[in-house]
Amino acid sequence: MTIAFENVGIAVRDLDETIAFFTDLGLVVAGRDEVSGSWADTAVGLDGNHARIAVLNTPDGRPALELFEYIHPDAIETEPTLPNEIGMHRVAFRVDDLDAALAAAARHGCLPLRGVAQYLDLYRLTYLRGPSGIIVMLAQELGESPRS
Repeated sequence: MTIAFENVGIAVRDLDETIAFFTDLGLVVAGRDEVSGSWADTAVGLDGNHARIAVLNTPDGRPALELFEYIHPDAIETEPTLPNEIGMHRVAFRVDDLDAALAAAARHGCLPLRGVAQYLDLYRLTYLRGPSGIIVMLAQELGESPRS
């Protein structure tokens, strides 16, 4: 048996807003669709499943995120996840210029939860809350030169 990572799926309030956020950070839209029908009901486990979806990849074509905005059934709002809660709570990206990535996030009103930290001599990193409350970790490996 072989296994390969496909993507992380995240339900969002506003698909277009979330796509804009992640494409400003450098992800690329690989495709968009609207899904519904009995196959979708069976696969997802929801009757009447109907959603708008988008798949975003890193620029090198590696899989990253599948975003979906529910048309039916209605999306259920929850409290924003905290970093120490059990379950999936963040997506992480390595960037070559953390300051540029933070400037892009700030254009969407998304700021670090507390600030930028340095982990040993390895990374500068931060957590921020993106669209729909998604926690996004951005990390710049030290020693990499920022884009000019």
